Amino acid sequence: MLQTVRMGPYYSSTLVLSTGAPQGCVLSPFLYSLYTFDCTPLYKSNTIIKFADDTTVVGLISENDETAYRKEVQGLIQWCKENNLMLNTKKPKELIIDFRRKKSVFLPLHINGEEVERVGSFKYLGIYISEDLSWTANINMVVRKVQGRLYFLRMLRGLNLSQHLLLSYYHSTIESVLTYSILSWYGSSSETDKKALQRIIKIAQNVIGLQLPTLDEIFTSRTLKKSHNILRDPTHPAHNFFELLPSGRRYRTMKTRTTRLLNSFYPRALIALNNDLRASCKK
Repeated sequence: MLQTVRMGPYYSSTLVLSTGAPQGCVLSPFLYSLYTFDCTPLYKSNTIIKFADDTTVVGLISENDETAYRKEVQGLIQWCKENNLMLNTKKPKELIIDFRRKKSVFLPLHINGEEVERVGSFKYLGIYISEDLSWTANINMVVRKVQGRLYFLRMLRGLNLSQHLLLSYYHSTIESVLTYSILSWYGSSSETDKKALQRIIKIAQNVIGLQLPTLDEIFTSRTLKKSHNILRDPTHPAHNFFELLPSGRRYRTMKTRTTRLLNSFYPRALIALNNDLRASCKK
């Protein structure tokens, strides 16, 4: 692959890349998809999630039988060897999600003779996932990250910047962090965690001097937008989740037994769609 840099009318000398791909290159995602196309799960109970240079193996263990999961990991190791990819054995983490009262004791997982560290939470694609599927660790991280940016917001106000510029700074550096992947975690977050995030918005609101949308409002609007996108796409895996009742005035809601599932995206999306339909009928 040939690489060159252009700045205005000027071009740098050409460099030949024999390995890898330039960061930001439009071909990189396509080449990665081609390169890892045959990296697929060996068993139906497992899933391999690939995104850029992150690969995650998710295994469903039934009746304490870890055979398929462990063979899946070894299969991934073998695939990497055959495709000249080196695994950094110090980076992989193992997370076990088990809600049973009587938890099983699982043997350590090894990669190339080294034991994989077992953790209670880990960061994946910018989000902390915990073994109890709570979002406290993720929200604590978000709050810490945003607090430093609030300081700069106050500094900008001290420089007598206009509300328009302060609002632009808030949307680009604070709200973007607060709402990153909000559809994944907000619905299942505790009220305490939600209040901690809303407190950040209130502080920013006082600094800017303008009314800012709450996280509830942002979550609802983005849920509706995502739901309508799914409805318009018959090829989406969740398209069949949204089924209209014979009356055509309401979507069939999902019945769940646990609060955690009830607050996940799809049940909340169906509720938002029904509320939107009810509001449209009143108009």
